[in-house]
Amino acid sequence: MENKVLFCATVDYHFQKFHIPFLRWFKEQGWEVHVAAKGKLSLPFVDEKFDMPFERSPFRASNFQAYRELRELINNGGYRIIHCHTPVGGGLTRLAAREARRQGTHVLYTAHGFHFFKGAPWLNWAMYYPAERWLAKYTDCLITINEEDYRRAIERRFSAGRILRVHGVGVDIDLYRPVTKAQKTAFKERNGFLPEHILMFYAAEFNANKNQRLLIEAFALAKHEMPNAQLLLAGEGRLRASCEELAARLGVLDRVRFLGYRDDIADLLPMCDVALASSLREGLPVNIVEAMACGLPVLASRNRGHSELVADGVNGYIVSSKDAREMAAKMASLYRLDYVREQFGQESRRSADRYSLGRVEGELSKIYLSYLDGAHGVTDEEKGEWTKVPWGVQ
Repeated sequence: MENKVLFCATVDYHFQKFHIPFLRWFKEQGWEVHVAAKGKLSLPFVDEKFDMPFERSPFRASNFQAYRELRELINNGGYRIIHCHTPVGGGLTRLAAREARRQGTHVLYTAHGFHFFKGAPWLNWAMYYPAERWLAKYTDCLITINEEDYRRAIERRFSAGRILRVHGVGVDIDLYRPVTKAQKTAFKERNGFLPEHILMFYAAEFNANKNQRLLIEAFALAKHEMPNAQLLLAGEGRLRASCEELAARLGVLDRVRFLGYRDDIADLLPMCDVALASSLREGLPVNIVEAMACGLPVLASRNRGHSELVADGVNGYIVSSKDAREMAAKMASLYRLDYVREQFGQESRRSADRYSLGRVEGELSKIYLSYLDGAHGVTDEEKGEWTKVPWGVQ
């Protein structure tokens, strides 16, 4: 079997956003790299790309066509490793690869946050839990990115060949770095803010899960306690207009900046003073790790991904995703206490190292190499240890 790898996901921008370093890693090892996903993006380090008619809803008819095309591709592709992502893309890939697994192909699946989690709606559990548990038997390695998902897969006895945990998708902590007070002031002035402005930042698509309304409502409640605060919301989405209307109705539109889609987050974060996150659910959010790497304190809503990254009272605060008054109180506290912001920010930077791109590349490369029959100096003894020990579980 040739050294060929196939990456699959529902949409191709998933790879553009999260997985370019791992496509590059395979090319550097001399592998042929293929990608199957919906979309026509041109991705670097890819030899062949296949536009599959995946749809995010598992009930769309086009997914049956995607399954047939994917099964033919996999059965004729001679892939040594298949690594799939996202619920629909990952599920259809594992079903399509059943025959190939019998011929020696290894199928890996990364769960970027199970849709069934503590506090999730019952419908999520009814739909996604039995599906993921059943699909595990067609999975050689189930990779989780947070502790809750890892523990649930272990405790519920998912039947994957191995269940491992890695530290997210990796953040380039050389790109996202703290700046001096003088640099922060210069960045603020360059972007039209005053040195005394306290900038509170959140970057996310405007949708129901990201829950920006909570931040706007909390900011309005605390606005008189924070006369120099500015709320910066980066992103687009179908709920942006309604959030702008809410800010206007609450009298804070002049202090809530809707920045639109931005591809310069690494330039924006260093000028900010507080990172915010209000989503209802997260696996292990990249936006928080980026803010932590820049040395920012984090005020976040309570969910498994946020709680894994933010230690309450250590590098930030965790509050209810439904309580604007609690969020407002913590906003005002961080606004007033610059020494607390500094202390939390230092802890954030130290914690971010655990989620660096270098560390995650090392974790995933060990997993990949463990399937290469002792290649690259990997011994059977090392493989056995990797099978038993999940990386990152302290």
